[in-house]
Amino acid sequence: MESVARGSGGSAGSNFAALFTPKLFTVLREGYGLADFRADALAGLTVAVVALPLSMAIAIASGVTPDRGLYTAIVGGFLVSALGGSRFQIGGPAGAFIVLVASTVAAHGVEGLILATMISGLIMAIVGLLRLGSYVKFIPYPVTVGFTAGIAVIIFASQIKDLLGLTVAGKEPGPILPKLQVLAASLPTVTPAAVAVSAATVLIIVGVKKLRPGWPGMIIAIAVAATAAALLGLPVETIGSRFGAMPASLPLPALPDVTFSKVAAILPNAIAFALLGSIESLLSAVVADGMTGRRHRSNCELVAQGVANIGSGLFGGICVTGTIARTVTNVRAGAHGPIAGMMHSLFLLLFLLVAAPLAAYVPLAALAGVLAVVAWNMAEKHEFATLLRASKGDALVLLATFLLTVFRDLTEGIVVGFTIGALLFIHRMAENAGVQADVPVPLDDVPDEIEDRGRFDAGLASDPDLVVYRISGALFFGAASTVGAVLDRIADQRKAFVIDFSAVALLDSTGAHAIEGAARKAARRNVAMFVTGASPATRHMLVTHGVREPLVRYRASIADAVDEIRNKDLPV
Repeated sequence: MESVARGSGGSAGSNFAALFTPKLFTVLREGYGLADFRADALAGLTVAVVALPLSMAIAIASGVTPDRGLYTAIVGGFLVSALGGSRFQIGGPAGAFIVLVASTVAAHGVEGLILATMISGLIMAIVGLLRLGSYVKFIPYPVTVGFTAGIAVIIFASQIKDLLGLTVAGKEPGPILPKLQVLAASLPTVTPAAVAVSAATVLIIVGVKKLRPGWPGMIIAIAVAATAAALLGLPVETIGSRFGAMPASLPLPALPDVTFSKVAAILPNAIAFALLGSIESLLSAVVADGMTGRRHRSNCELVAQGVANIGSGLFGGICVTGTIARTVTNVRAGAHGPIAGMMHSLFLLLFLLVAAPLAAYVPLAALAGVLAVVAWNMAEKHEFATLLRASKGDALVLLATFLLTVFRDLTEGIVVGFTIGALLFIHRMAENAGVQADVPVPLDDVPDEIEDRGRFDAGLASDPDLVVYRISGALFFGAASTVGAVLDRIADQRKAFVIDFSAVALLDSTGAHAIEGAARKAARRNVAMFVTGASPATRHMLVTHGVREPLVRYRASIADAVDEIRNKDLPV
């Protein structure tokens, strides 16, 4: 954790303050000047430019009007940044929720969606206050990659109609197989102008990212598409033709109708929202931590996400969560702290107040092109391929989660994937438990000199530039976060450090991913990292996940690594 409360030692009050103080207060307490505000304002504007088309596109894909996406980013995004436990988190509507939101709207209407959003916020706030946020880290890495890739497939499938300008007879089905059958039957109704607009949108976004990565490719593509459609009179559907004029202000806060029967009906949806929102938000915060070297407060973040969802629902918005792409954009734009996220919401509010009528000219094919790019980027293709190669167990968890997410249900995919991952871990641990028959077990204690083991080297304890870290037991998804946090602190202060794997009985993909993150952080800080004692299976898993030379140096023993560190001029 980045900071702790001072003064009252281990009292309950100080501990509560350390866990739940928003990072906004931490940043202001550290000292906040005009230069910091300028950096945050510029970052906020950059993120708002990215969030504007995305918020409307995600809302439309979710089965609601585009203004509700903006309400979500304005109200929910502001509360996430103001109250959250991450310095850089950007909140708003997320592509991961499209499937759940659309199914909720289809089953319970917009009123049911708003009620489910608010109840999910209450659940998330309670989970955070009960300090259960740290348990979200127990979701195995293959599960997160599997459901993220599955969501990407569903998002793309949901945009085929607008990408091609198809006319569908009746209502477009929600499940993917019936959806594809209906879309295939509608192919004769394809609109060439819509195809041209969507293709041009994708090409502009990809081209700008490649040629001018600092420019806002999405907003440029949307502006070009809207201008071309209006000037050339293209026969394409627009936001205005489907939804009418955009409201030019926030609505007044209002509570939905609440009855016992309605709450009981939408409770499963609310629980699914809370589960996915917790996972997405904390994953986004972890990504920001990895980029900046900071540490977020997971329980504080969940409380803020809960309040943000309640606030979003009050103003007619949809589900709020931390958004990885916008958070990464915020960090890369030079944000100093949470005020950047608050400014992003204020810039979106300014657009709503001043330029809302312009949104009516935006072609739906252009927004579909934006979401097609989002789906491609969020599919985590490299991680997916890596996990398929890593081990049969990880591949099974990945494919089960992915296929169930695509063809059945997102929540079912997460639950089944987690269950299979837990069962495989138990099986692996059982296989590693045994007695080596060829090694005698002494009945009594024996002097050190009789045993074949290395002596304690007092020099290791007194060398401020060197530390040896021995990992023992199973380095799996439940321990990866703790080990990663320790290694992060070591990498901040040392010239070199050694990680000894000789006592590691099991390493899974989540543990290897944590080691890879620590190694990259060490490399960015010019800290040399050595790996010793790794068995062939452990080394294969590490190398598969990118922990390879020259990022790290593999040596047979701690002594070999220490000799090399002391005898060579390593970077300081």
